[in-house]
Amino acid sequence: MDQTVLFALLSLGTLGTGSAVILYFVAQRFKVIEDPRIDVVNELLPAANCGGCGYAGCRNFAEAIVKNESLEGLNCPVGGNEVMQRIAAALGLEAEMADPLIAVVRCSGSHEHAPQKVKYEGASSCAFAHNLYAGESGCPFGCLGLGDCVVSCDFDAIYIDGSTGLPVVDIRCVACGACVKACPRGIIELRPKGKKDRRIYVSCVNEEKGGPARKNCAVACIGCGKCVKVCAFDAIRLENNLAWIDPKKCTLCRKCVAECPTDAIHELNFPPRKPRGEEAAAPETQTQLS
Repeated sequence: MDQTVLFALLSLGTLGTGSAVILYFVAQRFKVIEDPRIDVVNELLPAANCGGCGYAGCRNFAEAIVKNESLEGLNCPVGGNEVMQRIAAALGLEAEMADPLIAVVRCSGSHEHAPQKVKYEGASSCAFAHNLYAGESGCPFGCLGLGDCVVSCDFDAIYIDGSTGLPVVDIRCVACGACVKACPRGIIELRPKGKKDRRIYVSCVNEEKGGPARKNCAVACIGCGKCVKVCAFDAIRLENNLAWIDPKKCTLCRKCVAECPTDAIHELNFPPRKPRGEEAAAPETQTQLS
């Protein structure tokens, strides 16, 4: 064999061996020994990797739990209390019971309530359209109906109703918050599901004054404050011409629903109200029987 070739092979071999030895010692010096409990917690998580917990994925969430040595302020919206209780038992920790949440669409600007004034022709993206114009109804706060929230949902829990043009959230919602982040108008909000899935909320985010708000949408909140006055539990606040109901204070008495002059406050999953005539007649009937 030619001496030049032999010398080159020996040189490369020596260089490769030396580099391998150096890399080995460097790897040993800087290697990170991972806590085995991370794998335990990760196996208990639903592997949805939705980011609803506030971390990039289930693995990152598991690392945060083990690192914090506490479950305070940490919650997996997909797994809910059941999964958090299992994790707590595996790590010898205590898990706080969290109220289940669900996404709520705070806009009622349907085709009926907010008639079309202009026609949009462009990219089918709310984020894109939001930067171009106020919306087909003219409401600068209303739903654009192009479905960015639908695309963002990995659980098929939201869809656009063709008759209204508005998003609809169904019971499969796990409150991951992806649709909340995807909506450029801030229309979607996570709220407690409530007892028996009953919820009361202001279905509007329009901060315009009453006149302009009603001009674009018949059921817009006009900031009249009647709901605030009728609430005996200080559960409603009025800011920037817009009412908002605090679900932690709301007792679901429904007085604000009846008081709202534009039907901007919605009640979900409640039994139908009795006609006022029947309610007034009930005491008289009881008196006669007695």
